[in-house]
Amino acid sequence: MLPRKELPDVGELLIATVQEIYDYGAYVTLDEYGGLRAFLPWSEVSSKWVRSIREVIKEGQKIVVKAIRVDRAKKEVDVSLKRVAESDKQRKMRWWKRYSKACKIVEIVAEKLKEGVEEAYREVVWRLEDKYEDVMYALERAVVEGKKVLLEAGVPEEWASALIEEASRHIEAKEVVVRYKLIVQSYMPDGVLRVKKCLGAIAEMLESRGVKFRLYVSGSPRYTLEVYAEDYKTAEAMAEEAIKAGEEASKSLGLLFIVEREKA
Repeated sequence: MLPRKELPDVGELLIATVQEIYDYGAYVTLDEYGGLRAFLPWSEVSSKWVRSIREVIKEGQKIVVKAIRVDRAKKEVDVSLKRVAESDKQRKMRWWKRYSKACKIVEIVAEKLKEGVEEAYREVVWRLEDKYEDVMYALERAVVEGKKVLLEAGVPEEWASALIEEASRHIEAKEVVVRYKLIVQSYMPDGVLRVKKCLGAIAEMLESRGVKFRLYVSGSPRYTLEVYAEDYKTAEAMAEEAIKAGEEASKSLGLLFIVEREKA
């Protein structure tokens, strides 16, 4: 996999493969940075006391770590395992599986077009990443909606048709989901009832359209809205209409209402 930059930034979550384990720590390679070697100190392996590092990790294991020190002059990186929350680990792993699959599809197309790997990443992978954040998401949309999804990201015409043809072999057309994170909050005495009314407005709008959805609490005042459809265009349109209904309700109820689209 071709790295977009030479070194990670401090605080960045990384996919790593455990290579060597010692009493004082372990050495890992960073999959997203061309196998760059990084050091995982013993003190950064676990927040709990363990007798041996091998109780937590083993050679060949893929783990999610966080960059805690980056020496750009010496090109040295130290990472931490214990500073990665379980939710972040799961999210990063999901992203990595999808990203790896998407890159493989692009590389297959590059070989068919007799283009180099660097060209493939520059013309396709990084352009889709800039436009949609999630490369696989872009390919999934392109399979359903056509090459305009790729062209809008700046992918050259000669790549677009070949990408859709190849992606169709690896991406099964199925029900898609768009996901939004909501913050709905009130400081009024009857705030709980006000929040319920706002969420009810969102649910009522989707139910009236016969749309499949899930709206659940992620940890008050945070909620998650998932909208399902046969294609992304429909799912996004329905989700946006529902969110608009929620925004209107929040204004009349005096609520804090913040929405963030989740890509991965």
